[in-house]
Amino acid sequence: MKDPDDWVTGDEPMTGPQRSYLDTLAREAGEELPASLTKAEASEQIDRLQNATGRGESQ
Repeated sequence: MKDPDDWVTGDEPMTGPQRSYLDTLAREAGEELPASLTKAEASEQIDRLQNATGRGESQ
């Protein structure tokens, strides 16, 4: 998987599905994130929050 920093479109605004999933993860983690994240930033936050909430673990 490519590093989000290497994405050609990484500096574009995050997508609707990213925003929706990020909202869900942030709510579970008790956090609030800015709505102005880029695709790359959103991906990094999703990875971080998946780890924080346990959603990123495949068992």
